[in-house]
Amino acid sequence: MMTVFMTGAGGGMGYESFKQMLPDIGKLYKLIIFDLDNEKNHALFDRYQNKKGLTIKYGDLLNKDDVDYCVRKSDLCLHIAAFVSPQADYFPKKAMQNNYGSTTNIVEAIQTQGKADSYKFVYIGTVAETGDRMPPIHWGRVGDPIKPSMFDYYAVSKVAAERYVIECGLKYWVSLRQTGIMGPAMAKIRDAIQFHNCLDNVLEYVSDRDSGRAMRNLCAFDADGSLDNSFWGHIYNIGGGESCRVDTYTMFQLMYGEIGFKNLDPVIDPKLTATRNFHGQYYLDSDKLEDYLHFRSDSMQYFYDAYLKELGAAKTAGKIMCKFPGGQKLMGSIIKGTFKEALNSEHGTKHWLDTNMEDHIDAYWGSRKAWEAIPEKLSDMEHFTDWDTVVPIDHGYDESKPESELTLEDMKKAAEFRGGACLSDSMTKGDWRTKLQFRCAFGHSFDASPRLVLEGGHWCPECERKSWNYGERAKVDPFFAQVWNPLHEADELREYPKEVSELDV
Repeated sequence: MMTVFMTGAGGGMGYESFKQMLPDIGKLYKLIIFDLDNEKNHALFDRYQNKKGLTIKYGDLLNKDDVDYCVRKSDLCLHIAAFVSPQADYFPKKAMQNNYGSTTNIVEAIQTQGKADSYKFVYIGTVAETGDRMPPIHWGRVGDPIKPSMFDYYAVSKVAAERYVIECGLKYWVSLRQTGIMGPAMAKIRDAIQFHNCLDNVLEYVSDRDSGRAMRNLCAFDADGSLDNSFWGHIYNIGGGESCRVDTYTMFQLMYGEIGFKNLDPVIDPKLTATRNFHGQYYLDSDKLEDYLHFRSDSMQYFYDAYLKELGAAKTAGKIMCKFPGGQKLMGSIIKGTFKEALNSEHGTKHWLDTNMEDHIDAYWGSRKAWEAIPEKLSDMEHFTDWDTVVPIDHGYDESKPESELTLEDMKKAAEFRGGACLSDSMTKGDWRTKLQFRCAFGHSFDASPRLVLEGGHWCPECERKSWNYGERAKVDPFFAQVWNPLHEADELREYPKEVSELDV
């Protein structure tokens, strides 16, 4: 019987995965769950200490002895643990240390123990790796340019870790880029990050329950031999499908409409909400993972139900108040008051504006002038509506060819489309794993596999580590320009230095 090692078992996605897996433990596979030794996790898991087939391990993924033990006892790892936003926004170095450091520790343990050709490693990435995909480029897929948003150090850490996983040499690996997870936890968020999510932004969400079901089915299908071998060695987007696609403005209309608001003017100040530099997209390819794992069951209604449950009696009180003259305005003032602290915090949009933090103002609105042009009332804003139109992103090679037909000429064309060059003079036809030599438009030389570049959308690691230099890059990289130019003016050339990279871990 195979043994699964699951990290981050006490987190949102991890705990839902554990609950979905409970009936299988000791029947289809054994399970080692791993998380920090704290009161919260003991409260979640100590009751299961005697369950057959389950091992509970408390420790730290940055402790190599803890990691070595779990890898030695297991055959497959679900690496769900992560230091996520919004906490990662406040502690960039900790985000890199935890998200990149934990990943390298697990992979190194697999390699040291001689399991590189047999062990199966499931890495959980994030939609934030591809960053801001506001309309009209709001439809995306795996292979689109990696473009973490400015100041998003969670995304930066996950980009570095995913690159490492793809290139580490394991035979059986997979990277699953998680989207926004909806459910009770999302309904409880009270942080400045809420105002970073633009009103015309989109996300193809997935429920916490469906994420857990995906992990359960992956393990169950692998255990009973029904998971096709073609699943491994690829990157996939985790998304809930059509019923989980929504733009932020529509979501707010539905949420506040349940309280009794006829319009959103009393409750949302458009000048305190970012107009760019978040993350999210509708997926063109999320059905690929569904075809393997068959995990979808929930729609956005699941989140709306969780939101109303979180409101409790406040929903009824709000509906009554909003019926009276001036009631919506009064109710809106009450709701706005609950966000005052977040807006004035270190990462609050009001704080950036009040203190004239030019780099943040440029990143999240384009310029002070662009911010000043935002109407005072939400009802005076024009909102994007053409959600079904897809603006295709060209990946710079003939995608109609079978993978087995990929040639060096394909890689040279792809590199040229990225503003650089493929320097290798030979390549085995159809080999997506062996690294080739490249040079980016800024003269940096690096090695990368076709899988990393073409399917992952990654490019120069030195450029990625140093800064967000997207305006200049778009001038010399036609591939990247597709996801920058439609959203930015030609003179937006500010470079944003990064304060941490994987080399600091």
